[in-house]
This record gives sequence, C-alpha cells and structure tokens, in this order.
Amino acid sequence: MTDRSPHVEVLPPAGERGGKSFPPESERNWAMLCHLSAFAGYLLPFGHLLGPLLVWLLKGEGLPLVNDQGKEALNFQLSMTIYYIVAGILIFAVIGIPMLVVLVLFHLVMIIVASVRAKGGERYRYPFTIRLIR
Repeated sequence: MTDRSPHVEVLPPAGERGGKSFPPESERNWAMLCHLSAFAGYLLPFGHLLGPLLVWLLKGEGLPLVNDQGKEALNFQLSMTIYYIVAGILIFAVIGIPMLVVLVLFHLVMIIVASVRAKGGERYRYPFTIRLIR
C-alpha cells in the first residue's frame, strides 16, 4: 500500500504495465515548466494563464506528459482565477479578505507540489480544479 494521494497517477518505469515507459528528463522538465510558468502572473497581467498555455501549445503535441500536465496546469489556473474573482467580490462581505489570503497560500503551495510531482514523471491532479479543458 502506498501513501500517494488519489490525485496522483505515477507513470511506471520502462517495461512495466503494458510497456509504458518512464518519460525522458526533457519531457519531465517541460511538464514541470507547465506548472512553474504560472508564476509569470507575478510579472505580467494574466501571466498565470499565458505561461502554462504557451508551454502547452509549444511542447504538448509530441510529448504526452506535457500535454496532460499543460491541460491540468491551465485548468487549475482558470479555476483559481474564478476563485479569486469570487473572493474579490466577497471582500464587501468581509469574508473575502481571509479567503484571498488562503487562496494565495493554496495557489503557491499547489504550484510547487505539482511542479515537483511532474518532474518526477507523475500525472498530477490538482484538488478543487474545474476541468474545462479535456
């Protein structure tokens, strides 16, 4: 029995389970970049969406892990945008301020966790994500 969360699908090493192979390092690096590129939102307006979108569009076609993680990163960033808008509106009801603090911390931690997992070759699934892109 493993201690992995249900949001993680570990890719098997070469030769295991139907011959699926462990992704090469370059593919894992691009998958990690799909998640880390969301930090562009701290430099550019909508950078948190543009970063994962660009990596996914540029490298996702020929690399299955990058395609999967690019969609996942983009879905998470879209979901977080929706949650930030809702929390911003709720500032007028005072509950929005603590919600924004929790969302920012959650956002930062989840991006780092997903990046580390993608670098390990895992198909990470963010919690609380609305899957708009399939």
